[in-house]
Formats: sequence, structure tokens, C-alpha cells
Amino acid sequence: MNENQKRLDARVIAAAGAALAARKVVSAIDVLQGIGWLEQSWLDAWRRGQTLYLEQSISANLHKISDAMHFFRSWAIRRGLKASETIYVARTRDRRRLRFSKSGDEVIERVYRTHWVSPELSAAKRQRLNDRESRPPDLVVIQPLKTWSCCECAGTGSLLIMEGDGPLCLTCADLDHLVYLPAGNMALTRRAKKASRMSAVVVRFSGIRKRYERQGVLVEADALVNAEAECLTDSEVRASRPERSGNR
Repeated sequence: MNENQKRLDARVIAAAGAALAARKVVSAIDVLQGIGWLEQSWLDAWRRGQTLYLEQSISANLHKISDAMHFFRSWAIRRGLKASETIYVARTRDRRRLRFSKSGDEVIERVYRTHWVSPELSAAKRQRLNDRESRPPDLVVIQPLKTWSCCECAGTGSLLIMEGDGPLCLTCADLDHLVYLPAGNMALTRRAKKASRMSAVVVRFSGIRKRYERQGVLVEADALVNAEAECLTDSEVRASRPERSGNR
């Protein structure tokens, strides 16, 4: 191992250790972001299906990436971490599987997909963690701050979804049958999303905080009606929970 490789090994170990300490699980993406090779904006574009494969967005050549992944895997094995393969699905309507490597080789893809979990977690907790990590991401719909036009019909609107070549209006994205539920009622939102066969999170960029913030969700109309009925049915029970907790 030459000096450059030794320095890279140290950076990989530091990034992996920090991610493991924070979440009890560490992934290749955690490491690539931790060593500064993968910007969040490029990762988001890949998750939206706007990049063919992740290695296109990594600011290092394939040889260095291969070294980093080798150092990461070796460190994880030495630490006695448990390997858990995770399925990465695009934040797109077709929910296609995301590709990591230029070659598409299954062995390389598996290296990227494998998460390493702390042995301190019980089998049940490891399973719950794996289920959460493998859950398909929410579709994200944006409330734009500036004027825009749909890349298919050249129309516009109050909401858009970024996919493929650019922004799509909800009609072209086949999401115009969904209704908007503003944030604020957690029970209603949870039930509506659970009952809806399709849903999307609505976000808006905050110029003050420099990030996208959740505004509500889009759900199917009948799912929202059913969720509202359920919330009305047990509203008294939910209202009494804080009082019962205080008594205990």
C-alpha cells in the first residue's frame, strides 16, 4: 500500500466510523459522502433517475473508487459488522432499481448495495433496520418558487415532479388524480398515506434554511375520505392519550 492509498484508507475508516456511530449502520454512499466524493445534489439526481449510474456522479476515477470500496469492506469485516444487502429503488413512478456502476457487473453492484450493521443490535433490530433501509423512497413533488414549464406539454402549475429530462406537470406525470393534504395532522396523514395506493411528499425550498421542507402529501381522494372517517371515529380516544400519559 503506497502513501496515497494509506491516506485514502484513513479517510475511509474515519467516514465509515462516524456513520456507524451515528446510525449503527454504514453504507458505501455514507463513505463516499463522508470523504467528499459525492455531493448531495448529485446523489438526489441519481435517486430521481436523472443519472444513468452513480459512478458518474462520484468525483474520483474508477481505480480510486475501487480502492475506497475495498478499504471500506475490509474495515467492516475487521470490525465484525453484519452484511445486509439493501435494494435501492429510484424515486420515480416506475420504482426501477438503481444502478451504481458503469459496468453494471453484479458483483460490483452488490458491493455498493451492501450495508454493514453493528453487531450490538439484536436480530430483531437488525431486521427492522433492514426493512427501513430497503423501503422504497417517497415520490417527491415540489412547490416551485419560480415560473417553470413542463418538459412534455410546456404547461405549468403549482406543483411539479422532477424526473428524467426535467420537470413534469402532474398531468403528464399521471399524478393529477391525487389530492393535496397539508401537513399538521399526523394521524390523518399517516392513515391517508397507508390507505393510498399511490402518494407523494410535497416540499418547498426554504431560502432561509437553504433546504427543501415538507409541506404536506398527495394522496388518493378515497384514501383521504376513509382516513378522515377513521380519525373522527377515534378522535376522543386520541385526545385523551396525553391526559392518561400524565396520570401515569
